[in-house]
Amino acid sequence: MNQEIVRTQPPSTDPAFTVLLSPTRRGARLARLLTVAHLGAWGLPSESAAHIVAELAANASVHGRVQGRDFQLTLAVSGRTLRIEVTDTRGDSTPPGPGAVKAPEDDSEHGRGLLIVEALADHWGITPGPVPRKTVWAEIDLVR
Repeated sequence: MNQEIVRTQPPSTDPAFTVLLSPTRRGARLARLLTVAHLGAWGLPSESAAHIVAELAANASVHGRVQGRDFQLTLAVSGRTLRIEVTDTRGDSTPPGPGAVKAPEDDSEHGRGLLIVEALADHWGITPGPVPRKTVWAEIDLVR
């Protein structure tokens, strides 16, 4: 008689959401709206996360855009941390990392997005690859 031992893992109770969006202003706006909707459904605060997603998605639409390729938004809660990831297909166009973001000229209309991310996120960074992609991520501590 064959006996097989099966180990089962309980399903994760931590919520997660991933979606592909067009690298357009409409896609960036939809990323922000989906973030607010999902965090609201999960009973989590969304204001800081919505601002971070808006900036990262706008960057993916402007600086990470490749014709015919979408960007990916991922929201994942692990324990007491919300992780936001925006992945685009321009791994060759990497923004400055944490601590290296410089403020633009006072009269500049662009260049403040990563400063906003840096101000609102508890941690953030850039993960290269796999080629041709890069992921810009931010983490927010849900217990402050």
